[in-house]
Formats: sequence, C-alpha cells, structure tokens
Amino acid sequence: MDTAYPWPPDQTFWTGTFPDHTTGRTTPFLFKGIIPASAAGPDEALAGFEAIRRAHTAGTDIKAHARVYVGEERRDDLLPQALTAPSWNGGVDAFVPWMQDLVGAERFSLVINNLETVSPALAAGLGTFLGTLIDGWGLPLGGAEQVAFAGNYAGTAFGIHEGYEDAFLVHLGPNAKNFYCWPAETYEKLTGGKQPSFGDYRALLQEAEHFLLEPGDALFLPRRVFHVGTQDTFSVSVAMPLYTYPYAQILQSRIIPDVLADLAGDGPDDPLNEPSAMADTTAGPSAVADRLAGVGRELLHFAADGVRDAAHQHAERRWATLLSNGGWELVEGDLSRQEAANAFDPEQVTPGAEVRVIAPYQVTTLPDDGDSRQLLLRGHQPGVALDGAGMDRDAVTALNRGDTLVLPDNAALLTAVCALGATGGLHLTPRPADTEDADA
Repeated sequence: MDTAYPWPPDQTFWTGTFPDHTTGRTTPFLFKGIIPASAAGPDEALAGFEAIRRAHTAGTDIKAHARVYVGEERRDDLLPQALTAPSWNGGVDAFVPWMQDLVGAERFSLVINNLETVSPALAAGLGTFLGTLIDGWGLPLGGAEQVAFAGNYAGTAFGIHEGYEDAFLVHLGPNAKNFYCWPAETYEKLTGGKQPSFGDYRALLQEAEHFLLEPGDALFLPRRVFHVGTQDTFSVSVAMPLYTYPYAQILQSRIIPDVLADLAGDGPDDPLNEPSAMADTTAGPSAVADRLAGVGRELLHFAADGVRDAAHQHAERRWATLLSNGGWELVEGDLSRQEAANAFDPEQVTPGAEVRVIAPYQVTTLPDDGDSRQLLLRGHQPGVALDGAGMDRDAVTALNRGDTLVLPDNAALLTAVCALGATGGLHLTPRPADTEDADA
C-alpha cells in the first residue's frame, strides 16, 4: 500500500520522513502520490508552452525558452515552427499529434526552462511544495527553477547524465514514466568515467535502481547521481533543481568585487589612485610585480575587514528577495510577472476594492539606509516603507496569510498598494461600482 503523505508536506515530513527515506538526503527515493492533481498537472505545463508561443508572437523578450529534440538530437531548426504554428486547440490528446506532425517523427521531446515564469498555476502549485521545503529543510541560496520534460521519448535527450544539484522530479502524467538512477561510483565503474552515455545503454539499465513514476509522484534526486528517463507514451515531468551555489562563487561574483571597488579610491586625489611610477628598465618587471603585490596585500587587508558587513548586507537582501519570489530564482524576463503587473490597473485602486498577494509570493522587508524597512514583493523593491502611514505590519501579515484586503479610504495606503501592484505580485478586484462603470 502506498504511503499517504500530508499536503502540503508538514514539518514532520521534512525533518523526519524525508531524511529517513533518503538516508539523510543522500539517496534517491520516490514519494508516491505526494503532489495532488489540483496543485500540478500536464495541462498547466502545456499552458506554459503556449505562453512562450504568445510571447514569441508579440516579440516579448522572456527568460523561459523551449528546446525541441527528436531522439537525442537537438533540433533548433524545428523550434520556429513550434513557436509559430497554429495552436493545437486542446489538451494533451491534441498536443501529441500536433507535435508529431510538426517534427515529422512519432517520438519527440520538448524541454522548457524556467517554466515557473510562464505558468502561474505551476508557480503557485509547486510553489506550495517549495515553500514547505524551505520551511522544513532550508533555503537554497540560488532559488529553485522548474524545467519541464514533455514527450514520448525513448530516452532523455541528454542521455544518462549527472545532476549537479539536489532536485525533485515531479511527474504530472498523464501516463507513467520509467526512471533509472546510478550512484556516481557505480556509474564510473560501469562506464569508466563520468561522461554521459548515449545511444543503446540497455545493459546499463539492468544495473540501475528503477523507479516507476506515476502522476502525483515526486522523486528526490540527490546531487551527483546519474539518471535517465524512458517512456513509451506521452507524459510531462517537471524537475525542480535547488540551486545551492558555493559560498566561494557568491563571494567571487557578488561580494568581493563590491568590497574591492569601494577600496579602489575615490577620484584623482585619493592616494590609491596615484599613477604608477615609470618602470625602471634596468630593474625589469620584477620591481613592478613587487609593488603590485604590496598594494594588493594592503587592499586585501582592508578588504577583509569589509567582507563581513558586505556579506551580511548581501545575505539579507538575497534572503528577502528569494522569499518574496516564493523561493523561485529571480530572473529578468519573467513573463507572468510582466502580465500580472500589466493587469493591475492603479486607477481601480479605490476604497472598497480588494487586493491579495498572488501565490506563492510574499511581502518581505529589507533594511533601508535609516531605521525604516523597505518592502519587497516578487523580488522587487517598490519604494514602500513598512510601518509607514501606508502599509503596517498587520496588513503585511494578513496579505502573506493569503487574506484579501479590502482597501479603506486611506490615501497613503492606496498609494502603497499601487506601488506594490507594479511588481506583479498583487491581484486586484475592483469595487463593484468601478466594475459597473467599466462595463457601461
């Protein structure tokens, strides 16, 4: 009998059930039926692809993109047709023959990156799962992404390959899918290395751990595990990699450059901006190297003192930003955010109108230069201060709880709501009188 898991997964699941079944989060495990159909289904993934097609027609630059494969061959030549052909006008049953006719093959694979930015339904439904993961396990410092694999392919187009992040593979169906996993050391013994395996790898499948994925299942895939999926009938799976960037990478790309930039001198009168001396040709480059090393040591000495404050500021901003975006990685070209912002009409922000936060996003706070805290929603800072005349802690708590806020006759609050709505994180229901006026 399949185990019944709570939905949404509770604290006990993440602190007890999950680590127990996955050997301390180090081995694959299939959680059967953990994702209800109401939270995620194949039609929502196809709606995301339709949104990509819509953006392509409109010439809108977005982050989400699709790739078409026939067998293990990436077919970029077929992508323009997939983006511009008349719609399949239906669900899965219509989509499959539509794609087969388009690619000229019975078997195909469609891969979509950043699906969460084009499918509000999956951003919310799988965002519920991600939100409990963050509360119960922890926050991945790079956020999470949705990568959809849709098709009836005989094998994943990437072949047997290694995953570099912990991930969940959520199977949406409608049909089942076979999935095979190998620990890194086992795969290396079988193949002699870490390179992906393509073509006929049936012999390797016999040495793998096999999982049968059915709709609603979620497979935990630890990092550095080799894996591949196979299937005979069409289905959709959504991988959710958890981007836990190395600390050194964050320091190198985001923190240390800023610290060094602050120490690089301010204007031509700063001693650090004194021009280098004419290099003595008799001394050669060694004297230049010694001087550079000395200045470098001095800069790094002072930089070390500034790293702590800079790291604290960076961590607090990253933390608030990710949580405000529901745990999904913040990217430019988020189509669903753009469309939600466009749908929010500030002229209808009037007393009696109703607003609510769009799931799974949250209103979070970030310290301002002074004593106030600035609000963030969906990863963006709209210039609204917490506990100002417009937005107080009770209102933020209610919005994050999922409550609908009926707007009072408070000019400052209405101004704050207009600013928050521009982030694409609020849904607005006009007051009935405004709706009647618009229909007249």
